[in-house]
Amino acid sequence: MESQVGLIEQSFHSSYSFCVREALVELPDNFTITDPCMSGHPIVFASHGFLKMTGYTETEVIGQNGRIFQGPGTSRRSVMEIREAIREERAIQIHLLNYRKDGTPFWMLFHMCPVFNKEDGRVIHFVGVQVPILRKPRRLGSGSGRNGVDLCEEGSTGMHDVVYGSCRREVCSDSLLELDHVLARESPVDTTNRGFEIEEPCEASDMEKRRAVTAINNILSVLTHYSELTGKLVCGKRCSLSGVGLPSSSLNISLGRIKQSFVLIDPYLPDMPVVYASDAFLKLTGYARHEVLGHNYRFLSGLDTDSLTLCQIKESIKMERACTVRILNYRKDRSSFWNILHMSPVRNASGKIAYFVGVQTEEACKKQEEHEMSPEMRQLSAVGAVKVAVRSSSMAAGSSRS
Repeated sequence: MESQVGLIEQSFHSSYSFCVREALVELPDNFTITDPCMSGHPIVFASHGFLKMTGYTETEVIGQNGRIFQGPGTSRRSVMEIREAIREERAIQIHLLNYRKDGTPFWMLFHMCPVFNKEDGRVIHFVGVQVPILRKPRRLGSGSGRNGVDLCEEGSTGMHDVVYGSCRREVCSDSLLELDHVLARESPVDTTNRGFEIEEPCEASDMEKRRAVTAINNILSVLTHYSELTGKLVCGKRCSLSGVGLPSSSLNISLGRIKQSFVLIDPYLPDMPVVYASDAFLKLTGYARHEVLGHNYRFLSGLDTDSLTLCQIKESIKMERACTVRILNYRKDRSSFWNILHMSPVRNASGKIAYFVGVQTEEACKKQEEHEMSPEMRQLSAVGAVKVAVRSSSMAAGSSRS
């Protein structure tokens, strides 16, 4: 857990000054910030407004994926559209049914946009603004009696007060079945003959859409200002083409599920830099992610690192073949460790080499219990998982362009 907390702190402080959280807390909007480079694409910041709206505490939200707010009525299609926007690293504004901690559903306008590193064009965060949708009054059908009373009416009584309480607690349902579920959960009143009209999902008003855009702009303004103080500028639009060789956000998320220590190297960029580093690699070496990305793998070398072994690694990349070497590497604190490094090419769906993956195993940790997978098998398993993730990502990218 401590390592997760440390990575979340790095997620912010690698790009922004330490005062950024205080500035974000002052914003009145409901929003979260997530990091697609971390395992599980977790939430790294949640505003007070968002916590109040959902009923969760900060400790219950930070480090979690946004799926914890989804439920049985959440549209799978909408979720897939959000995932597609993440994969394509673009903004999206969509209506979504989410759930509070106590299980009550609510409709919101979800506006998400990526935050780019201005220098290399990679996505470092996603900002997600949630604007609750206040429904316009609607009337009961003819079977309801009571002359078609407005459900959102301040003076509504009886079952309507029990179920809805106020306009802010109204719930739209995708189907009659979902409305049955909501009513059964919130009200003891018999609902067999309620005569409700089946409605389409709630639509946000123009004012609510403008509110979402304004909130995004305010958040980006804060992030931009506090990134200027560190000299590591961020922006809401990709400002550099040098990030073309970096993994997409969706690939980052897939790679984040792999628990082994590994890096991805792009052989087509100058000096073949590391373009992805797993959380386990950062823990093993002591480096922060921003200290690794964009640098050649040789930064782990030191005074006693064998130059012939380095040449062997370089030659294997040149010949496009896998190799396994034993090499003396150095952590950030300059303590040394013997690294059993397995390097292998990774091809995309068209068969072209997209990256080289380097999987690290500390020699001191090689001895495992008999029932556990051997280090060699774990390395090969990690390589296989990386290959599947890269191939799947390139296939998805190809289909979206066709």
